[in-house]
Amino acid sequence: MKDELNPPARLGRRDRTTWSPWRSVFAFGLVSLAADMVYEGMRSMSGPLLGALGASGLVVGVVTGAGEAVALILRLFTGAWADQRRLHWRLTVIGYALTAVCVPLLAVTPFLGAAGLATAAALILLERTGKAIRSPAKSALLARLATDTGRGRGFGVHKALDQIGAFSGPLLLSGIAAATGLLWPGFAVLAIPGALSLLLLARLRRRAPIAVADPPDDDAAGDGSSPRPARWGASAFGAGLPAAFHLFSVAAALMTAGLMTFGIISFHLVQDGVIAVAAVPLVYAAAMAVQAVAALATGFAFDRIGGRVLLVVPALVAVVPALAFDDRLAIVVAGIAAWAVATGVLDSTVKAFVADLVPDGRRATAYGVFAAVQGMGAIAGGALAGALAENHAAALAAIVAIVQVAAAAILLGTTQHTRTRT
Repeated sequence: MKDELNPPARLGRRDRTTWSPWRSVFAFGLVSLAADMVYEGMRSMSGPLLGALGASGLVVGVVTGAGEAVALILRLFTGAWADQRRLHWRLTVIGYALTAVCVPLLAVTPFLGAAGLATAAALILLERTGKAIRSPAKSALLARLATDTGRGRGFGVHKALDQIGAFSGPLLLSGIAAATGLLWPGFAVLAIPGALSLLLLARLRRRAPIAVADPPDDDAAGDGSSPRPARWGASAFGAGLPAAFHLFSVAAALMTAGLMTFGIISFHLVQDGVIAVAAVPLVYAAAMAVQAVAALATGFAFDRIGGRVLLVVPALVAVVPALAFDDRLAIVVAGIAAWAVATGVLDSTVKAFVADLVPDGRRATAYGVFAAVQGMGAIAGGALAGALAENHAAALAAIVAIVQVAAAAILLGTTQHTRTRT
């Protein structure tokens, strides 16, 4: 089978048409920026769109919740598939293409009559499937690109650019909706950044100076550095990955469980009259900007001091409930800032640490497993926060603090016994 990740022209010296590692990392960030405008814009308006098409609150919850579940659970299989078949670039392209196509097509759903709601639900689920298809493969490619730049820096810069898209996409749709009084024109406009993301990705694929390592079943060196994977099914669930990786995944799940969603925080802000409904998108956009800065700062720190920088996350998560559920605006803003920093690190610098914990040829598999374990933490944390946030905020804060102590203990043990991989 032809190896799409190791074309002969890239195995030797770098020619003049090959981009530098930093230029490639920046280009990958621009791809994510454009794509984030598309899918974060969609996520910010998917509820109102479904409601306008006749969906009840239950239907909106089921569709959006199922979409997030698909985006996480399918990564277990797409990550292993990318490693086993060397399909990192191909799956990355397919995943981004699904986002670029499905989201703008939501613009036609108001004109489909009775079929509009079902079509919109299907398109939303397909877009989330695209996220699941590309994410593990994309992260493995980025980890390899960032080998020469410093993985913390590489993931930090990528995340910062990514967050610019996450910031601007919802604002773009909000502005178009305010100007036109309609939802569908905003989705149609998202075809432009969607097409741009695919054009940038195509150019990056031709010019990237990297080749992901051979799959770990080709252990020609015999030194055990890339252990043979278990059968495909077991491999998808992380069989054969280092114990330190699994411990770190548990720590990340505990941190994620304590980090409630912005939806719960914003519900409190509005219900308690802390801010007006119209200001919620602005607060969210500001939080996205904080995430970008946090990803950059912790990424650079990671390359200097290693995984120990991640110990800041449990401390931040532990204080979020106490701050975010206060009724004083200044304290709430501090809580949202802490939430944003922790969220930014959990979606950027932790990926650099995962790359240090596992062999190159198993990284897409590892990212798939990691996302699934984090997803279980998110589900548990969402249920906990949903049950306690409204009437038992003090109990929620205490439970979250206890969980973060456990996360910090596991994380400390993991970071102290880890050596950097290339």
